Amino acid sequence: MYLATALFIAFAVAAVCMTITPRFGVAWTVVDAATVFAILAASAARHARNQPGALKIGPEGLSVWNRAGILRAQGRIVGCSQCSDSLLMLWLDEDGGKLHRLLIAADMAERGAFREIAVLARHSARV
Repeated sequence: MYLATALFIAFAVAAVCMTITPRFGVAWTVVDAATVFAILAASAARHARNQPGALKIGPEGLSVWNRAGILRAQGRIVGCSQCSDSLLMLWLDEDGGKLHRLLIAADMAERGAFREIAVLARHSARV
């Protein structure tokens, strides 16, 4: 996935260069390409940092931890949507009344664990 993201950024910067150079010259091309690269690279880094590393099911709900061991979200499951057997969308109700959306792909966990989370989410969303 990281390779696909890097290729997307490279193609986007190349597209900006090919579009800007004939119209405005090299100086504007360098500035605009650097700006597009910075925005896309920062967005990709933020997305990678927010990816869940561990999901823990506890008595008070579900907690989501990133790969660095920092708690990203914790709360009771209040909503669930599932797209066939490959994608699960959860809504966690945090203590401050804030809803946190969590998107879980089937390949993020083994098949049995994904199924267990899906069953728990459907049950918790109805209660």
